[in-house]
Amino acid sequence: MALHRHVREMVDQVYGEARLPARVPDGWQKRIELSLRLQWGVHRRHPWLACAYPLTRPHLGANGLAHTEWIMRAMSGLGLDPNTMLHATVSLAAFVRGLAANLEPEARAVQDTGMSDDEWMATREAALNKLMPAHPTLAAVLRDQHLDLDLDTLFEFGLRRQLDALEALARTD
Repeated sequence: MALHRHVREMVDQVYGEARLPARVPDGWQKRIELSLRLQWGVHRRHPWLACAYPLTRPHLGANGLAHTEWIMRAMSGLGLDPNTMLHATVSLAAFVRGLAANLEPEARAVQDTGMSDDEWMATREAALNKLMPAHPTLAAVLRDQHLDLDLDTLFEFGLRRQLDALEALARTD
């Protein structure tokens, strides 16, 4: 039980690094985006956090609850019922944590191979080229020289889609 309490305290302490500002940005999307960016930063600095506690039974610390309150307050004018608001809030947290759960494995892969993602893909090019005839759509996408895929670009892409989906949900309710 002492270890569990210690983990709970550590979780709340690291969420304390993601201080929400006293000045609230205009617009619900900017408010939610600010919180999610702060949470992403905490997870980037503390990759262990993503797996430190269950999603539907979070540690009830003041710092983590501040983000939940901030997001729910941002959503409060959207006309969502309480269940939808709770599900949306937890889904947003799950989005951040889901990506963050990959931080340690990604870092370990770089450490184990001594190669960047681009270097590693270059070593796999011959094998990939043999497989591409059976996967023409993927082959066409991978030919684009401007591809940029890492956890941060996935966060940016997903953040926009999460906010777009929440906006669409608010319009239908």
